[in-house]
Amino acid sequence: MGDDMPDGPLHGIRVVEFAGLGPGPFAAMLLADAGADVIRVDRPAGPVDGGALTRGRPWIGLDLKTGTGHATAAELIEHADVLIEGFRPGVMERLRLGPETCLAGNPRLVYGRMTGWGQDGPRAREAGHDINYLAVTGALRSIARRGEAPVPPLNLVGDYGGGGMLLAFGITTALLERQASGRGQVVDAAMTDGVSLLMTGIWSRAAQGRWSTEPGTNDIDSGAPFYDVYRTADDEYVAVGAIEPQFWARLLDGLGLDPAELPGQWDRERWPELKKQVAEAFAGRTRAGWSAVFADRDACVTPVLSMAEAPGDSQIAARGTLTPGPGGPQPTPAPRLARTPLRTRSPGTVAEILDRWGVATGDRR
Repeated sequence: MGDDMPDGPLHGIRVVEFAGLGPGPFAAMLLADAGADVIRVDRPAGPVDGGALTRGRPWIGLDLKTGTGHATAAELIEHADVLIEGFRPGVMERLRLGPETCLAGNPRLVYGRMTGWGQDGPRAREAGHDINYLAVTGALRSIARRGEAPVPPLNLVGDYGGGGMLLAFGITTALLERQASGRGQVVDAAMTDGVSLLMTGIWSRAAQGRWSTEPGTNDIDSGAPFYDVYRTADDEYVAVGAIEPQFWARLLDGLGLDPAELPGQWDRERWPELKKQVAEAFAGRTRAGWSAVFADRDACVTPVLSMAEAPGDSQIAARGTLTPGPGGPQPTPAPRLARTPLRTRSPGTVAEILDRWGVATGDRR
């Protein structure tokens, strides 16, 4: 998109991002896509290439353990609205850039902290990754077929959904609150908290007696014949989400199966038998063949595409959900705002940002 586009909804917000991996950069990317002025503080030797995760903002190399590097970082923070850091608890304090120090110099600062375990608790200072945070929340054990080991769902649930998005949401709410109070605050975003929030619907089902803790036996965890993936004749897959009765009826019609000769859709005891019959039917045609059969049936049946195939999907292409990038396709900024759209912006230079912020010092590359 061109530079003549309207400013984003976070235009004028100044963000200092201390470089990290995964969820912190993702949160900073979201803020940058929304129009915030973000400068990324990285190691003096140069940043690790984060691809699209580092889009929309320039970097400045600072050694925070030296007087000059620390002074430059402190001045940036004094001019900022938001700080993002993803170190273990205590690291920023040891660098003399903890929230107490920074908020004393800039009381309006929103200090965003991204960790796996949170700022307190017995595991707070332990190492961990996405899979560990999912493990203790009950999420990982719930993502499995019956009788099989749990399957790590990439690092989407902890790092990005329960991490970076949670941090971006927390920062945005703190910025809104600041309009009334005039004061900043600390945002403690923990992936264990975020993953648990993403599990709210499952916890609700369990509380209502509608969820079995045995994985692969429920209606949306591969236990049901109407919500699963099925192999096709060419060793590809289709995804089926025919939960409602009208979709289930259209599914059976497309498969050529007579409902009068089958167990009922919600006969849980016979789900394995019913799933076998559906699987045998799907095995009779290629993925392309089934795509043609269900193209106009509105039965919640879609082809399972690889990342290489996804850009060619008609819906993805029509909405421009993926955008060409330097190393290949990358996701287009979202959600879509009518007046002040999110977009991938030119990162500009450190010097331009320092001038806008009124910062007189620093490496002005």
